[in-house]
Amino acid sequence: MVLSEPYWDHHIPLPKLGPLHSRLVTAFVALICFINSYNGDFVFDDSEAIINNKDLNPDTPLSNIWKNDFWGSNLSSNSSHKSYRPLTVLTFRINYLLAGGLHPIGFHMLNVALHCVISVLMIDVFAILIGGLVHDGRGVKLNLSPKASFLAALFFAAHPVHTESVAGIVGRADLLCALFFQLSFLVYCKAFQGGDKKFSVLWIFSSILLCAVAMLCKEQGITVLGVNAAFDILMVCNLDIYELAHRLLSRRKSADIGGLVSSGLLMRLVLLFLGGSFLLYARWRIMGTGPPSFTEVDNPASFAENVILRIVNYNYYYSLNAWLLLCPWWLCFDWSMGCVPLIKSATDWRIVWPLLLWCCLMGLVYQALCSQDSNKRRTLTFGLVLLVIPFLPASNLFFRVGFVIAERVLYLSSAGYCLILAYTVGYCSCHWKKHKRLLKAATLTLLCVNVARSAQRSQHWRSEQSLFTSALSVCPLNAKVHYNVGKNLADRGNQSAAVKYYREAVRLHPKYVHAMNNLGNILKERNELEEAEELLSSAVHIQPDFAAAWMNLGIVQNSLKKFDKAEQSYLNAIKFRKKYPDCYYNLGRLYADLNRSIDALNAWRNATMLKPDHSLAWNNMVILLDNTGNLAQAELIGKEALKILPKDHTIMFSLANVLGKQKKYKESEGFFLNALKINPNVASCHGNLDLPRTVAAIRHGTSAPLTPGQDSRTCVIIGMALIRELLA
Repeated sequence: MVLSEPYWDHHIPLPKLGPLHSRLVTAFVALICFINSYNGDFVFDDSEAIINNKDLNPDTPLSNIWKNDFWGSNLSSNSSHKSYRPLTVLTFRINYLLAGGLHPIGFHMLNVALHCVISVLMIDVFAILIGGLVHDGRGVKLNLSPKASFLAALFFAAHPVHTESVAGIVGRADLLCALFFQLSFLVYCKAFQGGDKKFSVLWIFSSILLCAVAMLCKEQGITVLGVNAAFDILMVCNLDIYELAHRLLSRRKSADIGGLVSSGLLMRLVLLFLGGSFLLYARWRIMGTGPPSFTEVDNPASFAENVILRIVNYNYYYSLNAWLLLCPWWLCFDWSMGCVPLIKSATDWRIVWPLLLWCCLMGLVYQALCSQDSNKRRTLTFGLVLLVIPFLPASNLFFRVGFVIAERVLYLSSAGYCLILAYTVGYCSCHWKKHKRLLKAATLTLLCVNVARSAQRSQHWRSEQSLFTSALSVCPLNAKVHYNVGKNLADRGNQSAAVKYYREAVRLHPKYVHAMNNLGNILKERNELEEAEELLSSAVHIQPDFAAAWMNLGIVQNSLKKFDKAEQSYLNAIKFRKKYPDCYYNLGRLYADLNRSIDALNAWRNATMLKPDHSLAWNNMVILLDNTGNLAQAELIGKEALKILPKDHTIMFSLANVLGKQKKYKESEGFFLNALKINPNVASCHGNLDLPRTVAAIRHGTSAPLTPGQDSRTCVIIGMALIRELLA
């Protein structure tokens, strides 16, 4: 392989640094862009992939990460997302183990460190793609394009579109995939250290193995095989695609094919094809029940009945992705649910953007294939290869994806854009020498703006409040944005403000059942029961298997004294979610209100079987048995509960009442003392008896249902006083 130094490299307006210094500067730029996210919270998808993912817990068998998807659901489940990324989950688990729990700082720091490493490795990747594989007499690889590869790596390190992947912990999948993508490519390049016609099969197999590792981090990793194949064809064999196509069409192909066979290209391509086919087959088998199912709100264009409309809207999505690379100012954590309205007619002015995109791409392809400048052809071709091939899994060409736009999928594709941008700077510097200072200032300004924008955007990702509110100006038509702003406000106790955003979410998307459910819950707490019932009824009508909405509807109907309807709603919730302890608990409360004591006890027992630490269910069983005179059984249940919840003061207090009625005064006093010792300053005691009824209960041997809001410390003190009086 005989390649010359790109003539435009030394014209790039950057100082020529040594290999170590250029790597340190690149790592530093990557660090300052995203370091302010290091102590951020778990946000957005982190709650499902990390906080609620039991596979991170050291008590969960390690083998589970190989059976479950990225979100902790079993791959064989029809509800599984089918995102199989066990190595990414393993790194989450290691973070959890090292930190001793769910402390986000360690998760964030590893993400930032990975981005720094990837940015540094990009120098080597770009150096090979621009200047080729050249070694000195000692076998050390030479960088023939030090400035160009350095500038492209700086553009990559500072690109704001990477914020979701770096500042969002779930973006770890993209980072790990990119890292092993790079390693697979660099290892493939090592196969040709012996010369053009000599190659190492061992290194090629190692590259395929690293591709498999990249796939175990994220599915996008398979695309490195396409990049390796393109590199082999265009760089190793130095084929001119335009000339080859011309000769094939002219039927002059025998000499060319013979050359390909003698160079070993066909053998290497066969190895890559077989390796890729095996990995795809294994991935398909792992999915088990077939591809994941997505709804229309996830990817509305893929549900368009007209094929032409689908194609037009897919291309519009591509143009929006390209715009995010060119101008990463309008960034949003979610682009679904009306954020990007569909193009439905030829008169829609937005159809201009796909046309403009394809004009630009065709211009680049023409220059990459037909330019007389070999350096230009090579650089632009590899820029397009890196831009397009990693994006293919997200393109909807091979299968339906579950999003409209996702900034995280551009992490690898942005490398191609950065390579083309670096070439553009070099080309302009070479041909516009009179404006060299202006180009230098423009390049420096672009880098500074990107660094500032990345730092600003990573600040948004520090908390859900800032992340969600930042999206309101970008996607005001996105119902999910309003829903998440409302949910965040409700979680922070500002329910009045949350109602406004929930209502807007329902207005923008009238079938948004989760917004209806949450809004119904707030209205229920505000005692606006009729509207709450209407919303929850609509939610279960739209999605009949929405178990949480059925349960909340039952609670509202119970409050409205519609007991039969409430019971049916609870039973529907349990029908659609077999293991639903909270629903069993609420069903038990309904039965208790209807004086169906046995049914209530059975329901609460089911709740404790499904969730052994369900304190309210245990406590209610003790009090119900107390009320019905089954003191011995109440004592057994109370002591059984305390074996599971040894520090639950409410159960201790209820059990102390039962023991007092059985004249076991010493034992009763002990539980009162323990309750007071454990919670001496608790102001509210959920499920305890109020003070007058507590006194009456111990004196007269009666009890009463649970009511929240009493002062438990006072209750305990009175109880102890009465015990001492009885003992005296």
